[in-house]
Amino acid sequence: MEHFLRNVAAYAERRNHIESGHGNVSRLSPAARTRLLLEREVIAAARERYDPGQIEKFEQEVWWRLYWKGWLEQRPVIWRHYREAVVDLTWSERAHAVAAGESGVAIMDHFARELLETGYLHNHARMWWAAFWVHVERLPWQLGADHFLRHLLGGDRASNNHSWRWVAGLHTPGKSYLVRRSNLERYLDPALLSKHTGGLERLKDVRVCYQPWEEPPAPVRIVNSGDPSPRLEGKRRGLWLHDEDLLPEASPLGALRPDAALAILPIGIEGSPEGSTVKRDFLRSALADGAARATAHFGVPCEVCESESLVPAIIAWAEASCLDLVVSLHPFCGPLADLLPDLGNGLAARGIRLELVRRPEDCAVMAFATGGFFGFWEKTATLRESI
Repeated sequence: MEHFLRNVAAYAERRNHIESGHGNVSRLSPAARTRLLLEREVIAAARERYDPGQIEKFEQEVWWRLYWKGWLEQRPVIWRHYREAVVDLTWSERAHAVAAGESGVAIMDHFARELLETGYLHNHARMWWAAFWVHVERLPWQLGADHFLRHLLGGDRASNNHSWRWVAGLHTPGKSYLVRRSNLERYLDPALLSKHTGGLERLKDVRVCYQPWEEPPAPVRIVNSGDPSPRLEGKRRGLWLHDEDLLPEASPLGALRPDAALAILPIGIEGSPEGSTVKRDFLRSALADGAARATAHFGVPCEVCESESLVPAIIAWAEASCLDLVVSLHPFCGPLADLLPDLGNGLAARGIRLELVRRPEDCAVMAFATGGFFGFWEKTATLRESI
């Protein structure tokens, strides 16, 4: 973050260009995804150095993350439909080839290999590759989104899901995103493009056509802000730390005095038996960092482990620690949140209560994600000024 902030004033002009080393973008998505850095921390750090007008585009991109989270929290059926499709759809031989970087379009294959090898893709490259997958290769967008989730270090469920839906033309009716050769030639480093010209004829502007997708309407629900005064009383209390928010010390749980703490990494929770070694290694490192800080802040050793069966593992830890209460920051809509009913019921059957706490600032922001982003941006002006 400190390195990027030296050049953040040039972000608006350079952010769409794919340059060697990606120094023109922040590459903070893995830290934001795990909340090693909070969104408001990033914005506050930028504002310390620049006037708001100089960094508005960067701020908007940070707030897009919160917008997507709020949008999905209010439409969880979107997530359910996506997860059901991933289970029902079959990976074809062609889908495996494109994902492995063997499509025959050299620049797209370069991006595919960069993702597999590094766990990162520039946002513009993500859009190009997603549009190539959906509108050129005619492959199911849900499988492409699942592939990104399993490999992107900063693969946020809401941002990833809705970005793929936008490319496919589902988020904004009548508006999709198409990969165009002219767009690549405008924004991609010429030296890089010149090394990967094979198959470019498939991306000629006149050849790429929209592949229509349809889905049932999604009902809207009110974002659950949780109990404003969570009941954290208990003879023995345990803190559950997960990879969606690794900063409990800077949250409503900061004053908690737990008797035990557990940082657990779910293996295979994205719905894939193989997953990405690069992403898993990053999450292990992030979880260890969060556990170390939790140990120092809360004054109790934070156990670190991994499990393919998250619910039984947490229940076993709670029983072994003789807990009356398990406390955690509320996961966002996604695979971890999908497990909460089973976890709550399993703990309750053993006389242990589960208390999930949301950050008030998250609830305040996400409640405005009812329509398009720029309406959301205007509605949150007062909240942004308070940062």
